[in-house]
Amino acid sequence: MADLRAAPGASVDPAGPGTPAPSATTPTYPPRRRPGRGHRSALRPWLLLGPALVVLGVLLLWPLVRVVLLSLQDYGLRQIASGESNWIGLQNYADILGDSYLWTVVLPNTVLFALACVVLTVVLGTAVALFLNTLGPVWRGLGATAIMVAWAVPAITGTYVWIWIFDPLNGLVASVLEGVGAIEPGTVNWFTERLSFYAIATLNVVHHGFPFVAITVLAGLMTIPHELHEAAKVDGASAWRRFWSITAPILRPVFAVVTILSTIWDFKVFTQIYLMPGGNGGNKDVFNLGVWSYIESFAQGKYGMGSAIAVLLTLILLGITLVYLRTLFKEEEL
Repeated sequence: MADLRAAPGASVDPAGPGTPAPSATTPTYPPRRRPGRGHRSALRPWLLLGPALVVLGVLLLWPLVRVVLLSLQDYGLRQIASGESNWIGLQNYADILGDSYLWTVVLPNTVLFALACVVLTVVLGTAVALFLNTLGPVWRGLGATAIMVAWAVPAITGTYVWIWIFDPLNGLVASVLEGVGAIEPGTVNWFTERLSFYAIATLNVVHHGFPFVAITVLAGLMTIPHELHEAAKVDGASAWRRFWSITAPILRPVFAVVTILSTIWDFKVFTQIYLMPGGNGGNKDVFNLGVWSYIESFAQGKYGMGSAIAVLLTLILLGITLVYLRTLFKEEEL
Protein backbone atom coordinates (compact mmCIF):
# COMPACT_ATOMS: atom_id res chain seq x y z
CA MET A 1 0.00 0.00 0.00
CA ALA A 2 1.40 3.30 -1.07
CA ASP A 3 2.36 5.80 1.57
CA LEU A 4 -0.07 8.70 1.25
CA ARG A 5 1.76 10.96 3.68
CA ALA A 6 3.21 14.02 2.05
CA ALA A 7 6.72 15.11 2.61
CA PRO A 8 7.24 18.27 4.61
CA GLY A 9 6.61 21.39 2.38
CA ALA A 10 4.86 19.39 -0.35
CA SER A 11 1.36 20.30 -1.49
CA VAL A 12 -1.46 17.85 -1.38
CA ASP A 13 -3.72 17.57 -4.40
CA PRO A 14 -7.28 18.09 -3.17
CA ALA A 15 -8.69 16.28 -6.20
CA GLY A 16 -7.01 13.07 -5.27
CA PRO A 17 -3.88 11.18 -6.28
CA GLY A 18 -5.22 10.32 -9.68
CA THR A 19 -5.88 13.93 -10.77
CA PRO A 20 -2.96 15.86 -12.22
CA ALA A 21 -2.12 19.07 -10.45
CA PRO A 22 -2.74 22.28 -12.43
CA SER A 23 0.31 23.74 -14.06
CA ALA A 24 1.55 27.19 -13.14
CA THR A 25 1.10 28.21 -16.77
CA THR A 26 -2.53 27.10 -16.95
CA PRO A 27 -4.61 30.21 -17.95
CA THR A 28 -7.41 31.36 -15.70
CA TYR A 29 -10.63 32.76 -17.11
CA PRO A 30 -13.00 35.33 -15.54
CA PRO A 31 -16.40 34.08 -14.46
CA ARG A 32 -18.90 34.00 -17.29
CA ARG A 33 -21.71 36.54 -17.19
CA ARG A 34 -25.25 35.48 -17.48
CA PRO A 35 -26.77 36.16 -20.92
CA GLY A 36 -28.50 39.55 -21.07
CA ARG A 37 -27.19 40.85 -17.74
CA GLY A 38 -24.93 43.51 -19.28
CA HIS A 39 -27.68 44.56 -21.66
CA ARG A 40 -30.07 45.13 -18.77
CA SER A 41 -27.43 47.13 -16.89
CA ALA A 42 -26.94 49.42 -19.89
CA LEU A 43 -30.69 50.03 -20.23
CA ARG A 44 -31.28 50.76 -16.57
CA PRO A 45 -30.14 54.46 -16.66
CA TRP A 46 -32.28 55.11 -19.72
CA LEU A 47 -35.30 53.54 -18.03
CA LEU A 48 -34.80 55.89 -15.08
CA LEU A 49 -34.38 58.93 -17.36
CA GLY A 50 -37.19 57.89 -19.67
CA PRO A 51 -40.10 59.73 -18.00
CA ALA A 52 -38.14 62.98 -17.71
CA LEU A 53 -36.98 62.73 -21.35
CA VAL A 54 -40.55 62.18 -22.51
CA VAL A 55 -41.75 65.24 -20.60
CA LEU A 56 -38.91 67.37 -22.01
CA GLY A 57 -39.66 66.11 -25.50
CA VAL A 58 -43.33 67.04 -25.22
CA LEU A 59 -42.74 70.43 -23.59
CA LEU A 60 -39.59 71.57 -25.44
CA LEU A 61 -38.74 69.50 -28.49
CA TRP A 62 -42.16 69.34 -30.13
CA PRO A 63 -42.87 73.10 -29.83
CA LEU A 64 -39.46 73.79 -31.35
CA VAL A 65 -40.19 71.44 -34.25
CA ARG A 66 -43.61 73.04 -34.67
CA VAL A 67 -42.10 76.53 -34.87
CA VAL A 68 -39.63 75.37 -37.52
CA LEU A 69 -42.46 73.83 -39.55
CA LEU A 70 -44.52 77.02 -39.27
CA SER A 71 -41.56 79.08 -40.43
CA LEU A 72 -41.64 77.18 -43.72
CA GLN A 73 -45.27 78.11 -44.39
CA ASP A 74 -47.36 81.15 -45.19
CA TYR A 75 -49.45 80.51 -42.11
CA GLY A 76 -52.10 82.96 -40.98
CA LEU A 77 -55.62 83.15 -39.62
CA ARG A 78 -57.05 81.49 -42.73
CA GLN A 79 -54.82 78.45 -42.27
CA ILE A 80 -55.76 78.27 -38.58
CA ALA A 81 -59.46 78.20 -39.49
CA SER A 82 -59.14 75.72 -42.35
CA GLY A 83 -56.38 73.56 -40.90
CA GLU A 84 -54.56 73.56 -44.25
CA SER A 85 -50.84 74.07 -44.82
CA ASN A 86 -49.36 76.51 -47.30
CA TRP A 87 -45.73 75.50 -47.73
CA ILE A 88 -43.45 78.16 -49.19
CA GLY A 89 -40.05 76.76 -48.23
CA LEU A 90 -37.46 79.31 -47.17
CA GLN A 91 -39.34 82.31 -48.50
CA ASN A 92 -39.97 83.72 -45.01
CA TYR A 93 -36.27 83.62 -44.25
CA ALA A 94 -35.48 85.26 -47.58
CA ASP A 95 -37.97 88.05 -46.84
CA ILE A 96 -36.54 88.63 -43.37
CA LEU A 97 -32.89 88.63 -44.41
CA GLY A 98 -33.69 90.83 -47.40
CA ASP A 99 -35.59 93.39 -45.35
CA SER A 100 -33.53 96.47 -44.48
CA TYR A 101 -35.63 96.86 -41.32
CA LEU A 102 -33.82 93.83 -39.86
CA TRP A 103 -30.33 95.22 -40.47
CA THR A 104 -30.97 98.88 -39.65
CA VAL A 105 -33.39 98.66 -36.72
CA VAL A 106 -34.13 95.26 -35.20
CA LEU A 107 -30.71 93.62 -35.22
CA PRO A 108 -28.85 96.73 -33.97
CA ASN A 109 -31.45 97.15 -31.24
CA THR A 110 -31.02 93.52 -30.19
CA VAL A 111 -27.22 93.29 -30.37
CA LEU A 112 -26.22 96.72 -29.06
CA PHE A 113 -28.79 96.62 -26.29
CA ALA A 114 -27.61 93.17 -25.19
CA LEU A 115 -23.94 94.18 -25.26
CA ALA A 116 -24.59 97.34 -23.23
CA CYS A 117 -26.62 95.40 -20.66
CA VAL A 118 -24.00 92.66 -20.36
CA VAL A 119 -21.09 95.06 -19.87
CA LEU A 120 -22.91 97.22 -17.33
CA THR A 121 -24.34 94.22 -15.48
CA VAL A 122 -20.97 92.50 -15.11
CA VAL A 123 -19.15 95.71 -14.15
CA LEU A 124 -21.77 96.77 -11.58
CA GLY A 125 -22.13 93.26 -10.19
CA THR A 126 -18.35 92.92 -9.81
CA ALA A 127 -18.08 96.30 -8.09
CA VAL A 128 -20.85 95.36 -5.63
CA ALA A 129 -19.19 91.99 -4.98
CA LEU A 130 -15.84 93.65 -4.25
CA PHE A 131 -17.56 96.02 -1.84
CA LEU A 132 -19.42 93.22 -0.05
CA ASN A 133 -16.20 91.25 0.24
CA THR A 134 -14.68 94.04 2.34
CA LEU A 135 -17.50 93.90 4.91
CA GLY A 136 -17.83 91.71 7.94
CA PRO A 137 -19.97 88.57 7.92
CA VAL A 138 -23.07 90.27 9.37
CA TRP A 139 -23.09 93.32 7.10
CA ARG A 140 -22.13 91.17 4.11
CA GLY A 141 -25.15 88.95 4.72
CA LEU A 142 -27.45 91.94 5.09
CA GLY A 143 -26.08 93.55 1.93
CA ALA A 144 -26.40 90.35 -0.09
CA THR A 145 -29.98 89.90 1.11
CA ALA A 146 -30.84 93.49 0.20
CA ILE A 147 -29.58 93.28 -3.37
CA MET A 148 -31.26 89.92 -3.89
CA VAL A 149 -34.59 91.70 -3.44
CA ALA A 150 -34.02 93.37 -6.82
CA TRP A 151 -33.52 89.95 -8.39
CA ALA A 152 -36.63 88.53 -6.69
CA VAL A 153 -38.88 91.31 -8.04
CA PRO A 154 -40.72 90.10 -11.18
CA ALA A 155 -39.70 91.71 -14.45
CA ILE A 156 -43.23 93.05 -14.97
CA THR A 157 -43.24 94.84 -11.62
CA GLY A 158 -39.76 96.27 -12.14
CA THR A 159 -40.67 97.51 -15.61
CA TYR A 160 -43.73 99.39 -14.35
CA VAL A 161 -41.61 100.98 -11.62
CA TRP A 162 -39.16 102.33 -14.21
CA ILE A 163 -42.05 103.51 -16.38
CA TRP A 164 -43.37 105.51 -13.42
CA ILE A 165 -39.91 106.94 -12.70
CA PHE A 166 -39.61 108.29 -16.25
CA ASP A 167 -43.27 109.14 -16.80
CA PRO A 168 -43.35 112.39 -18.87
CA LEU A 169 -46.10 114.01 -16.75
CA ASN A 170 -45.95 112.72 -13.18
CA GLY A 171 -42.71 110.74 -13.08
CA LEU A 172 -39.96 111.19 -10.53
CA VAL A 173 -37.34 112.30 -13.05
CA ALA A 174 -39.69 114.75 -14.75
CA SER A 175 -40.71 116.25 -11.41
CA VAL A 176 -37.10 116.73 -10.32
CA LEU A 177 -36.04 118.29 -13.62
CA GLU A 178 -39.08 120.57 -13.62
CA GLY A 179 -38.31 121.59 -10.06
CA VAL A 180 -34.81 122.76 -10.97
CA GLY A 181 -36.04 124.42 -14.15
CA ALA A 182 -34.23 122.08 -16.54
CA ILE A 183 -37.34 121.20 -18.62
CA GLU A 184 -40.83 122.55 -19.15
CA PRO A 185 -43.69 120.51 -17.68
CA GLY A 186 -44.91 117.78 -20.06
CA THR A 187 -42.55 118.71 -22.91
CA VAL A 188 -40.19 115.71 -22.82
CA ASN A 189 -41.20 112.11 -23.51
CA TRP A 190 -38.25 109.74 -23.13
CA PHE A 191 -40.17 106.79 -24.55
CA THR A 192 -40.59 108.18 -28.05
CA GLU A 193 -36.89 108.43 -28.92
CA ARG A 194 -35.01 105.25 -29.74
CA LEU A 195 -31.87 106.08 -27.74
CA SER A 196 -33.63 107.28 -24.58
CA PHE A 197 -36.08 104.36 -24.79
CA TYR A 198 -33.25 101.83 -24.72
CA ALA A 199 -31.39 103.81 -22.06
CA ILE A 200 -34.36 103.31 -19.74
CA ALA A 201 -34.65 99.66 -20.75
CA THR A 202 -30.93 99.19 -20.04
CA LEU A 203 -31.34 100.65 -16.54
CA ASN A 204 -34.24 98.27 -15.99
CA VAL A 205 -32.38 95.15 -17.15
CA VAL A 206 -29.13 96.02 -15.35
CA HIS A 207 -31.02 96.74 -12.12
CA HIS A 208 -32.74 93.37 -12.36
CA GLY A 209 -29.67 91.36 -13.40
CA PHE A 210 -26.69 92.65 -11.43
CA PRO A 211 -27.55 90.77 -8.16
CA PHE A 212 -26.88 87.42 -9.87
CA VAL A 213 -23.45 88.60 -10.98
CA ALA A 214 -22.70 90.13 -7.59
CA ILE A 215 -23.54 87.01 -5.59
CA THR A 216 -21.71 84.71 -8.04
CA VAL A 217 -18.56 86.84 -8.07
CA LEU A 218 -18.73 87.23 -4.28
CA ALA A 219 -18.73 83.46 -3.91
CA GLY A 220 -15.60 83.32 -6.04
CA LEU A 221 -13.91 86.14 -4.11
CA MET A 222 -14.38 84.29 -0.84
CA THR A 223 -12.32 81.36 -2.19
CA ILE A 224 -9.22 83.49 -2.88
CA PRO A 225 -6.63 83.09 -0.08
CA HIS A 226 -6.03 86.33 1.84
CA GLU A 227 -2.30 85.62 1.84
CA LEU A 228 -2.07 86.46 -1.85
CA HIS A 229 -3.43 89.97 -1.35
CA GLU A 230 -1.38 90.46 1.80
CA ALA A 231 1.80 89.56 -0.05
CA ALA A 232 0.87 91.93 -2.88
CA LYS A 233 0.28 94.74 -0.38
CA VAL A 234 3.71 94.14 1.12
CA ASP A 235 5.19 94.44 -2.37
CA GLY A 236 3.46 97.80 -2.78
CA ALA A 237 0.76 96.76 -5.28
CA SER A 238 -2.24 99.07 -5.48
CA ALA A 239 -5.83 97.85 -5.24
CA TRP A 240 -6.25 98.13 -9.03
CA ARG A 241 -3.03 96.18 -9.59
CA ARG A 242 -4.07 93.48 -7.13
CA PHE A 243 -7.42 93.12 -8.90
CA TRP A 244 -5.89 92.63 -12.35
CA SER A 245 -2.95 90.47 -11.21
CA ILE A 246 -4.64 88.28 -8.59
CA THR A 247 -8.43 88.52 -8.54
CA ALA A 248 -9.19 88.66 -12.27
CA PRO A 249 -7.01 85.65 -13.30
CA ILE A 250 -8.38 83.47 -10.51
CA LEU A 251 -12.00 84.44 -11.21
CA ARG A 252 -11.67 84.19 -14.97
CA PRO A 253 -13.94 81.09 -15.14
CA VAL A 254 -16.56 82.87 -13.03
CA PHE A 255 -16.46 85.95 -15.25
CA ALA A 256 -16.80 83.74 -18.33
CA VAL A 257 -19.89 82.00 -16.97
CA VAL A 258 -21.73 85.14 -15.79
CA THR A 259 -20.88 86.99 -19.01
CA ILE A 260 -22.18 84.29 -21.33
CA LEU A 261 -25.29 83.64 -19.24
CA SER A 262 -26.04 87.37 -19.13
CA THR A 263 -25.59 87.54 -22.89
CA ILE A 264 -28.12 84.75 -23.41
CA TRP A 265 -30.65 86.40 -21.11
CA ASP A 266 -30.21 89.90 -22.55
CA PHE A 267 -30.50 88.78 -26.17
CA LYS A 268 -33.98 87.40 -25.55
CA VAL A 269 -35.34 90.28 -23.44
CA PHE A 270 -39.03 90.69 -24.16
CA THR A 271 -41.00 91.89 -21.14
CA GLN A 272 -38.89 94.98 -20.45
CA ILE A 273 -39.31 96.17 -24.06
CA TYR A 274 -42.90 95.15 -24.77
CA LEU A 275 -44.41 96.72 -21.63
CA MET A 276 -42.77 100.11 -22.11
CA PRO A 277 -44.81 102.78 -23.96
CA GLY A 278 -44.41 102.20 -27.70
CA GLY A 279 -42.78 98.80 -27.29
CA ASN A 280 -45.98 96.86 -27.94
CA GLY A 281 -46.31 98.00 -31.53
CA GLY A 282 -46.75 101.76 -31.35
CA ASN A 283 -43.12 102.56 -32.18
CA LYS A 284 -41.44 100.26 -34.70
CA ASP A 285 -38.07 101.91 -34.13
CA VAL A 286 -37.69 100.20 -30.74
CA PHE A 287 -38.42 96.58 -31.71
CA ASN A 288 -35.91 93.84 -30.99
CA LEU A 289 -36.07 90.29 -32.36
CA GLY A 290 -38.28 88.97 -29.58
CA VAL A 291 -40.82 91.77 -29.81
CA TRP A 292 -40.77 91.76 -33.62
CA SER A 293 -41.53 88.03 -33.66
CA TYR A 294 -44.42 88.49 -31.23
CA ILE A 295 -45.90 91.45 -33.13
CA GLU A 296 -45.71 89.65 -36.49
CA SER A 297 -47.35 86.54 -35.05
CA PHE A 298 -50.09 87.77 -32.73
CA ALA A 299 -50.70 91.35 -33.84
CA GLN A 300 -50.35 90.93 -37.60
CA GLY A 301 -51.52 87.31 -37.80
CA LYS A 302 -48.40 86.27 -39.78
CA TYR A 303 -47.48 83.20 -37.79
CA GLY A 304 -45.11 81.87 -40.43
CA MET A 305 -43.12 85.10 -40.53
CA GLY A 306 -43.12 85.37 -36.74
CA SER A 307 -41.92 81.78 -36.44
CA ALA A 308 -39.08 82.47 -38.87
CA ILE A 309 -37.96 85.44 -36.75
CA ALA A 310 -38.15 83.23 -33.64
CA VAL A 311 -36.00 80.59 -35.35
CA LEU A 312 -33.45 83.26 -36.25
CA LEU A 313 -33.30 84.37 -32.61
CA THR A 314 -33.00 80.74 -31.51
CA LEU A 315 -30.04 80.19 -33.83
CA ILE A 316 -28.29 83.23 -32.37
CA LEU A 317 -28.93 81.96 -28.84
CA LEU A 318 -27.78 78.48 -29.87
CA GLY A 319 -24.48 79.90 -31.07
CA ILE A 320 -24.04 81.76 -27.77
CA THR A 321 -24.91 78.57 -25.86
CA LEU A 322 -22.29 76.60 -27.78
CA VAL A 323 -19.70 79.20 -26.83
CA TYR A 324 -20.86 78.90 -23.23
CA LEU A 325 -20.54 75.10 -23.22
CA ARG A 326 -17.14 75.26 -24.87
CA THR A 327 -15.96 77.69 -22.21
CA LEU A 328 -17.49 75.60 -19.45
CA PHE A 329 -15.68 72.42 -20.43
CA LYS A 330 -12.26 73.89 -21.04
CA GLU A 331 -10.19 72.05 -18.47
CA GLU A 332 -7.28 74.40 -18.67
CA GLU A 333 -9.50 77.35 -17.73
CA LEU A 334 -12.06 75.83 -15.38
